[in-house]
Amino acid sequence: MNRRPRSRRHTPAPLPQRLGIDPVRLVFPPVATGEGAGAPARAPQSPPTARAHLLARLSAAGPGVVDRMLGAGAFVTADGVPLAPDAPYSPGLEVWFHREPPAEVTVPFPLAVLHRDENILVADKPHFLATTPRGRHLTQTALARLRHELGLPALSPAHRLDRLTAGVVLFTVRPEVRGAYQNLFRDRRISKEYEALAPYDPALALPRTVRSRIEKTSGVVAAREVPGEPNSESRIELVEHRADLARYRLTPHTGRTHQLRVHMNAVGLPLLGDPYFPYLTDPAPDDFSRPLQLLARSLEFTDPLTGAQRRFESRRTLQAWDDPDGWAAPA
Repeated sequence: MNRRPRSRRHTPAPLPQRLGIDPVRLVFPPVATGEGAGAPARAPQSPPTARAHLLARLSAAGPGVVDRMLGAGAFVTADGVPLAPDAPYSPGLEVWFHREPPAEVTVPFPLAVLHRDENILVADKPHFLATTPRGRHLTQTALARLRHELGLPALSPAHRLDRLTAGVVLFTVRPEVRGAYQNLFRDRRISKEYEALAPYDPALALPRTVRSRIEKTSGVVAAREVPGEPNSESRIELVEHRADLARYRLTPHTGRTHQLRVHMNAVGLPLLGDPYFPYLTDPAPDDFSRPLQLLARSLEFTDPLTGAQRRFESRRTLQAWDDPDGWAAPA
């Protein structure tokens, strides 16, 4: 008998967002008794107190952090009641809290809103601003900024742009419509166009379509091409050139990590300002002097809820085209 899988329901958070960042939900696991067929009974393996369990689970937070948060009532249960420092361990207990955010370098560029209605919000993201909170980038992200500044706690991304790439990003305003817009990207029913600056090579025949297999290994910053069945496809067109610098129109037909940067590098046209290709560099976190010359110029699609034809274009320009001084092409 086939059964329909149960949908996952999350308990509403008892804590509000902080600077656009959701609280963390932690569930205490069942107590391990060690009992089983033919196995002798053993003493419970879980910590005897909630504090001990939190110390073990959040050991990366640093010395004294958990105790300080317990004392301040920063851990709360699902009903919003602060967890007492001497509370016993309770299997299945939900505990909510806000992580202490790391020190972040402020991204000193405005985040413009191109369009907003009851279902979607379209932003024009600057270079260096991550789309969503991750790793060392939490409050300095497009999602956190927009949630906090516009009072939209339910705002969610329908897709993502790389932190170093500027341009058009689509968000959904209400949770119930998010899937419809995410499916546009999943099903490739949305047209994406990028603009890029890279060296000019008169010997390279363009336009051309590049297909290859791209893989991103966890812990390695840059994606790379590997042998195997292609899983990525990009079209490269030359728009115009000035001496040894050119402007390109890039149309990705798939959405692999770093895809356009990998494909441009593969044909011998590494993007200006790219710290990953053709070789890895490590600019300082507060060095905003050479942004990656890649811009998500436009998004175009048929609205899945209204049927209207939508097109949104970035108002940004690529710095090196207007001011080429100091932007020598990579060697």
